Amino acid sequence: MQKITQFQHSHFIQGLFWMVLGMVSFVGMSVGSRELARTMSIEQVLFFRALIGLCVIVAFGRMLLPELRHAKLFKLHLARNLVHFMAQYLWTIGVVMLPLASVFALEFTMPIWVALFAFLFLREKMTTPRIFATISGFIGVLVIIRPGIAMVDPAAGLVLIAAAGYGLSLIFVKRLTRDVSPAAIVVWMIVIQLPLGLVASLTDWRPVHAADIPWMVVAGLGALCAHYCQAQALKRLDASVAMPIDFLRVPIAAVVGSYAYGEVIDLWVFLGGAIIVLANYRTVMTERRAGL
Repeated sequence: MQKITQFQHSHFIQGLFWMVLGMVSFVGMSVGSRELARTMSIEQVLFFRALIGLCVIVAFGRMLLPELRHAKLFKLHLARNLVHFMAQYLWTIGVVMLPLASVFALEFTMPIWVALFAFLFLREKMTTPRIFATISGFIGVLVIIRPGIAMVDPAAGLVLIAAAGYGLSLIFVKRLTRDVSPAAIVVWMIVIQLPLGLVASLTDWRPVHAADIPWMVVAGLGALCAHYCQAQALKRLDASVAMPIDFLRVPIAAVVGSYAYGEVIDLWVFLGGAIIVLANYRTVMTERRAGL
């Protein structure tokens, strides 16, 4: 019993570690995507993100060939990536048109969808601490953005739709991690989404400049690392535990947006971030004591 508890505790800490790395990677991907969108179409941004990912997996992914040849759960990979591609297209429009903190705040209606889908399709437990973390995290987001007339923007609606798509995509990822390695999940993401991005980009192709290459690398590596870290975290944590922790991306994005783009940041961001941190700390401690 002692060994089982230690094993669960180790998995829990590892899951938290991968979530933190994933949050940093997502913010890096956002900055790279915004910079690319200054001169490129959204479709091109998605294509080049996937192309950089392909270069990485060609260099380091040979060891995955035996697993990839089996094409295990390919239909689920396909469904996941079709949903995810459309969601990230809408999300990238939001990144270009809205402040970074607002995009991530709107995106974080996602844990509500994740908790619901996880309960319906994965039979995960909806414990009181998890419900508390989700609701408290969303309250923290509302404190940060203080929704009002300024948030009534068509791009905000697109980000909300993207959030629901991401929620469904994450449920697919959680199911895939039962039988497929996180690295293989990311490889299939690149293999499926690269041709989708190419076809879409040809409808609005614009000149590519040498100055775009560093941002391609930032966006591509950020996307690759973010999804790999997320899959690693979901392999160790229930989806309804992992997603409320991800709320921390909002204050992180607010700070990056302020530093890189001069976006307004005030005490409300830190107050909302404090609510998010405290809610998740309470949930993490409760889950650890319960041995979940």
